[in-house]
Amino acid sequence: MTPHLRWRADLALVFVCMIWGATFVLVKEALADVSTLLFLALRFALAAAALAVVFLGPMQRAGNRAHAVRGGVIAGVFLFCGYVLQTFGLKLTTASKAAFITALYIPLVPVLGAFFHRKAPQSAEAVGVAIAALGMGLMTAHRNLLEVSLGDVLVAGCAVAFAVHIVVLGHFARAADTGTLAVTQIATCAVLAAGLFWWAEPMHVRWSGRVWLALGVTSLLATALAFSLQTWAQRFSSATRTALLFAMEPVFAWVTSWLVAGETLTGRTLGGAALILSGIVLAELKPFGTTKHPSS
Repeated sequence: MTPHLRWRADLALVFVCMIWGATFVLVKEALADVSTLLFLALRFALAAAALAVVFLGPMQRAGNRAHAVRGGVIAGVFLFCGYVLQTFGLKLTTASKAAFITALYIPLVPVLGAFFHRKAPQSAEAVGVAIAALGMGLMTAHRNLLEVSLGDVLVAGCAVAFAVHIVVLGHFARAADTGTLAVTQIATCAVLAAGLFWWAEPMHVRWSGRVWLALGVTSLLATALAFSLQTWAQRFSSATRTALLFAMEPVFAWVTSWLVAGETLTGRTLGGAALILSGIVLAELKPFGTTKHPSS
């Protein structure tokens, strides 16, 4: 693999973070007019349809489609579980605690990768992950961080699901057709959400402009485009590097909140952002621990 491809993959993952961070305020406002599972069902259904149109030709020519479908279904199940656990957990805990607990997927990725590959991650990656996770905590943690509730447990389950999703996607993305894998994982989320939204929670929707805007942006940009880029990029980047780059998502979320809602950044949040970026740079430059990790 050439350094040029590695940097292109990293830039694609950073762009994905920017999309996800920028849509946080949009989705938060839209959920006031639509039930969560119905919104997820519509979001993933629209995204799956868009991906199917884009990748229809490549999918027909794919030689190893069964491998891609199998990986897409597995990745989609964990991706959907992550979204559901996170959303329902937010109803029972504070947003700041949920953000920090969700960020546990960053150090969980190399741990799970080491378990599956039976080899520890590079020391520079491990230290970088620790620094990035510390920065995430500095940005989001409050005094009541040590309190444990059912919501905290649900969000912790979401962190595990997201971590497994990244590891699974990294495993299958190297050999599977990108289009088939991307469509299958999003379609799996759509099917699961469609099977739950009508009985798992009271369904309601008011077709306001912010609902239509959120559906359009999240389905086409934050889901179809973002997960396609992630699927492609993980062919050239390790699961640990992916998790580290995804640590930049809250940085973009804070910047977007400042630009859109005028929310100011405190010294603590700026310090957390600096730690996140430091962890990423450390893992990228690898000043020590040069043994090649099996997922690299």
